[in-house]
Amino acid sequence: MRISDLTKDRWRKFKKIRRAFYSLILLSVLFFISLFSELIANSKPIVLHYRGQTYFPTMFFYSGKELGQPYGTEADYRGLTRSEGFTRAGWAVYPPLAFDPLEADLEGMDPPPHPPSAQHWLGTDSLGRDVFARLLYGFRICMLFSLCLTVVSGFLGVLVGGIQGYLGGRTDILMQRLIEVWSALPFLYVVILLGSIYGQNFWMLLIVMSLFSWVGLSYYMRGEFFKLRGQTYIRAARASGLGSFRIFFGQILPNALTPLITILPFTLIAGISSLTALDFLGFGLPPPTPSWGELLQQGLDNLDFPWIAVSTVAALFLTLLMATFIGEGAREAFDPKFHDKDS
Repeated sequence: MRISDLTKDRWRKFKKIRRAFYSLILLSVLFFISLFSELIANSKPIVLHYRGQTYFPTMFFYSGKELGQPYGTEADYRGLTRSEGFTRAGWAVYPPLAFDPLEADLEGMDPPPHPPSAQHWLGTDSLGRDVFARLLYGFRICMLFSLCLTVVSGFLGVLVGGIQGYLGGRTDILMQRLIEVWSALPFLYVVILLGSIYGQNFWMLLIVMSLFSWVGLSYYMRGEFFKLRGQTYIRAARASGLGSFRIFFGQILPNALTPLITILPFTLIAGISSLTALDFLGFGLPPPTPSWGELLQQGLDNLDFPWIAVSTVAALFLTLLMATFIGEGAREAFDPKFHDKDS
């Protein structure tokens, strides 16, 4: 696939906007690292060698009976590695933070929350769960949710807006009236209603938010398609016998991507913010799923223990700030009035 000179020029302009380019690299690296959260914060060893056998507990399930314990449920690795026999017959490599986001550390004398320490880098929440682990896993969930939402919203916005702009006339008017009615529906009430029927889960929230988040993009794509469908090269394509499908996707769409590219980073921001807000209100992901919104709620309920709120607000602020820089950089790079300069 050949990259056009215009695309190369826009990428060159984007790289010159340093805050946007560095934010894209940093956010991408952090997201990639979060995909391997089990290797960073986990109560299971990464590698366990015992009685001549090597195990990988973070990747596979091992019952207690396989490791000489009395029960057939998942092995108690922490209890095993602390036993006297293990020190003579095995070794284990744990992640840097030996706590998972669902594990409550109640071994201390004081009740939780516990302040930051060598064991818990950002302290624990009101249930004794590690705040850093919950932030890390929550970041992964936020990013996966928002990326999926961005892809689905982008597809629906391009499809619906493109059909409106390409066909025009009565089809455009009818679809526009239906979109206006649809966008007037109360989103939060729909989430509450469907959550009470089907339960609160990742996929239900993604489907409901996808049904609403494409509307704004469709307006931009409608305008772009309406503007481009009358261009000379489109009339020439029709005269040469190209079908509507090939004209829609092959001729008009590649030239109508400017609003799509510039709006998608802000759709990502909206996805993170919406999921956090729903979790904060109690209508998001079900407990005990690691969630930034749930941590914010705990921070509000435990103002005497500021490490919960401060760490969560800082993580949310920095993530949204980087995504905003990326969106602004994309908008400037696609702006024909943009002049090359260091930012």
